[in-house]
Amino acid sequence: MATITPEELNVLIEQTYKVEGEFNELKASYVHLQDTVEKVVEFLPNAIWVINKDNTIFLQNSQARELWELLKLLEYKNSDYELKFNARSYLIKSSTYKDKIMLSATDITEQKRKENLATMGQMAAHLSHEIRNPIGSISLLSSTLKKRVIPENIPIVEEIQNSVARIERIVKATLMFSKGVKANKQEFLWSELRRLIDMSVGYYAYSKEIHFIYPENDFLLHADKDLLDMLFSNFIINAIDAIELDDNDEGVIKIVYESHEKYHIFKIYDTGVPIENRKELFEAFKSTKIKGNGLGLVLSRQIAQAHNGSVELLDEKEKCFEIKLEK
Repeated sequence: MATITPEELNVLIEQTYKVEGEFNELKASYVHLQDTVEKVVEFLPNAIWVINKDNTIFLQNSQARELWELLKLLEYKNSDYELKFNARSYLIKSSTYKDKIMLSATDITEQKRKENLATMGQMAAHLSHEIRNPIGSISLLSSTLKKRVIPENIPIVEEIQNSVARIERIVKATLMFSKGVKANKQEFLWSELRRLIDMSVGYYAYSKEIHFIYPENDFLLHADKDLLDMLFSNFIINAIDAIELDDNDEGVIKIVYESHEKYHIFKIYDTGVPIENRKELFEAFKSTKIKGNGLGLVLSRQIAQAHNGSVELLDEKEKCFEIKLEK
């Protein structure tokens, strides 16, 4: 049996330590690499899964953990595909590397919503252009007819005119939404704007006794008068609809004015039924009203923004909206 000299033993021990050191360095590098990969995966904006052949999870980020139920629906495909899950839309990508399957799910709900809005806006604008000519003819003919019918039939013609005026409002709002809101500012008094609002609301039919309370003091505005007419008319007509649905026989719509250093501030209250879905208030083409087209409040906010202002719901219970317009 061969014997190992002390020198050989020392060399062997040194080599063992060296191998152990290299192994520890390699292990530390692997841990560092794994940690880096996990941080990169975590940093990605979409849900990421790396799956083993036996369908166990090798790696995933926090977004993937939150969507663990979605993982059950995913499958490997040669091309990308879309999947709906819990009222959201996801773009699914998949690929393979050696014995691993990689899956990713990107939330494209907002992108799809914008695409759908753009498509709906284009369709609505096209229909509005088509509707404009016959509506103009009906409006002209109804004015002529009103002068010729017997007095008993005048209310029927006036109802036709009110309906036509409502359609004209919808057409105007739709075209404005599709083209975008641009303010042509000029100076005018609140009393001038109020007369316009009274005319616009006057075409709107309602059955209950409604008390309108407007600011009594006159003040100067530097804004687009026609746009503000649409903005305030939208809120007042919404308030009328809410009062019509209420159990009481009468209602109140109140506009309070405050002058601040930089802004004209209006607060609008009404005694109608409560707001059903606050989240969809400023969502285009979504309306909880039977008569609504889903553009009134969206355009009102855009009109306020065109005047470097804002529209916000301050109090849901009191139904208080605040309109801020830059002076």
